[in-house]
Amino acid sequence: MLPPSRQLVLPRRGRTWVYDSGWPATGEGGPPLLLLHGWTSTAALNFYRCFDRLAESYRVVALDHRGHGRGVRSRLPFRLEDCADDAAVVVEQMDLGACTVIGYSMGGPIAQLMWRRHPYTVGQLVLCATAAHFPVPRFEGPLAAAGTAAAASLSLVPPPFRRLGMLYATSRWTASEGAARWAAEEWGRHDPASIVQAGVALSRYDARRWVADIDVPTAVVVTERDLTVPPQRQRYLTDTIPGAVALPVDGDHRVVVDQPERFVSAVLAACQAVRSGHDRLVAG
Repeated sequence: MLPPSRQLVLPRRGRTWVYDSGWPATGEGGPPLLLLHGWTSTAALNFYRCFDRLAESYRVVALDHRGHGRGVRSRLPFRLEDCADDAAVVVEQMDLGACTVIGYSMGGPIAQLMWRRHPYTVGQLVLCATAAHFPVPRFEGPLAAAGTAAAASLSLVPPPFRRLGMLYATSRWTASEGAARWAAEEWGRHDPASIVQAGVALSRYDARRWVADIDVPTAVVVTERDLTVPPQRQRYLTDTIPGAVALPVDGDHRVVVDQPERFVSAVLAACQAVRSGHDRLVAG
């Protein structure tokens, strides 16, 4: 079940869509959880099977990234840095304070960039099914240039026609796959030019020069049967970020949707681990 949602204006940036469970009546307390979704997904599609259980213990906030779902629309090319800036403004606008930032897949680089660009918004990091170096095979090498050219061509199409084209394509695909109507509507809200640009941006993302500088308590939820982000790339984060802990999950890249009970259990354990790390840092 999805928590209450609304449009949120980000000054000088645009409008995005946020979900907010509110503070739980009972629970562990602690900082809010800020959920950052993956590439080609939305906050709803990525986390719809996780919200309820997480919200039993924490205030849970999630947003659609720019070009995805009902996220910010911009004439500028998609950049992961802009997504991190958007998320930081959401934290400010909603007066959340330093959050436990949970990044899934593409959300992992965005979370890392939030720490680097807006450290006051990040109290702890939980990085899930993600990496510091995030090559996307279909966009590597010459295909990256082709993807950039395709995105440029798509950006010349007026937004209403891009919207209609996306709705048509996703309705055809989801009908053949038997997906729910609401999921088709979510995918249909994507801006196709931004989606292609996001794939290119992921293929070029490389935080290996600075990821060891991360100085907040960090946990990495490792999807151990992941063919999209190989587990060894995920474990690089725990090997490199000082004090980072690994929480393994027996699942692939879709474990967040296909086996949410396993995923959420690992995330809750990760939240406990980073909170303990934060308490030790404060006490020290």
